[in-house]
Amino acid sequence: MSHRLLPAVRVLASAAVLAANILTLPAAAQSTGVTRTDLQRHDLGAPGREAVQVRVDLAPGVAFGRHTHPGEEIVYVLAGAIEYDVEGKPPATLKAGDVLFIPAGTVHAARNVGRDAASELATYIVEKDKPLLTLTK
Repeated sequence: MSHRLLPAVRVLASAAVLAANILTLPAAAQSTGVTRTDLQRHDLGAPGREAVQVRVDLAPGVAFGRHTHPGEEIVYVLAGAIEYDVEGKPPATLKAGDVLFIPAGTVHAARNVGRDAASELATYIVEKDKPLLTLTK
């Protein structure tokens, strides 16, 4: 390969790898200031259902927009202060040690209202083979 083409090929290859990584990230991880870490995923005894645990970290002032899940979500706040806006209920601010139950298909959003990073452990009991998260308006 020509020495002149080699830098261009490297740039194109790097761009292709970067694009593939961005397209395969979960929607939540693409939001600036939001980090989702998949901890475990297991089939349940109920046919077509699975349990999924995810750690979600929110930078100060960062919000995660309105979304739903194809099953129930059980939230345990690990650190910080997170305001949850769950459809049909007034917004509630939870702190470390607080819990929240979100019914299947319920539109909700979360926002770090503290000065420090906030974290939650989200446990989902969901339908298998469906997207874990669907963004809504």
